[in-house]
Amino acid sequence: MAFTAADVKALREKTGVGMMDCKKALTEADGDMERAIDVLREKGLAASAKKAGRIAAEGIVLAYTDEAKKVSVLVEVNSETDFVAKNEKFVNYVTAVAKTIANSNPADVDELLNKPLAGDTRTVQENLQDMVLSIGENMKIRRFERVEGITTSYIHGGGSVGVLVLFDTDDNTAATDAFKVMGKDVAMQIAAMNPSYLDEASVPADVLEHEKEIMKAQLAEDPKMAGKPDQVLAKIVDGKIGKYYKENCLLDQAFVKDGDMNVAKYVASVAKELGADIKVTGFIRYAKGEGLEKREDDFAAEVASMMK
Repeated sequence: MAFTAADVKALREKTGVGMMDCKKALTEADGDMERAIDVLREKGLAASAKKAGRIAAEGIVLAYTDEAKKVSVLVEVNSETDFVAKNEKFVNYVTAVAKTIANSNPADVDELLNKPLAGDTRTVQENLQDMVLSIGENMKIRRFERVEGITTSYIHGGGSVGVLVLFDTDDNTAATDAFKVMGKDVAMQIAAMNPSYLDEASVPADVLEHEKEIMKAQLAEDPKMAGKPDQVLAKIVDGKIGKYYKENCLLDQAFVKDGDMNVAKYVASVAKELGADIKVTGFIRYAKGEGLEKREDDFAAEVASMMK
């Protein structure tokens, strides 16, 4: 599989590794980007790389909760420029879309587009077309999640990252100030630290096996590990897996506001303070434009074409 200079650049942006090492890795991986990332990790040159890729598209991530029905929504709507995200008309439209999702529970984006927009007799799609004509940019409802139960939401940077955290507790506990503060703390933790999984049990077996293979390859590349007995190497891998859990599992992560405890212990401490049962049962995290490619304009070429 052939690769281009753009592929080398993309690999460098994903891993932070130098251009020449990225080129060598792509050559060894026969142009396969994910395999090239593994090659760099095996050589100890790159840390674990998120598969989402570079965040590039514009738009907004928005959270909405219907407190009475205990229904929450996280939705992402993309646009061509970041100016649109600050447009009040656009934000109002996205809010109405979130309310539509909460009220009608569509199965997917296609079904959503054909639903009447909340507060309007026309469909979500028809209103979207009006927005495109009015603002002058292409827009797209990319994805959404709708959940029922007790949640806490957090939106960072005017809609650049959005988080919904799901809790199992009772209504009286959820109404307390202590719970609300804790919920926001956990949501902000997710926004900042971007965990891949809720807890150790949530990590798929194939993912764990893949990580172990990477770690074994790293040890094989380390001259200091040469000649070490297999049982010693196995214990080192087990230690590295423990570190992997602490980096990638929310409840195992060190709590950002107090590094002496992990998130699980922080939640437990608030539960004890309130004399209640509180469990984090899941979370959703959207980063605006995650995995999308941003159009790269060649300004000089554009000006030149206009002068012809």
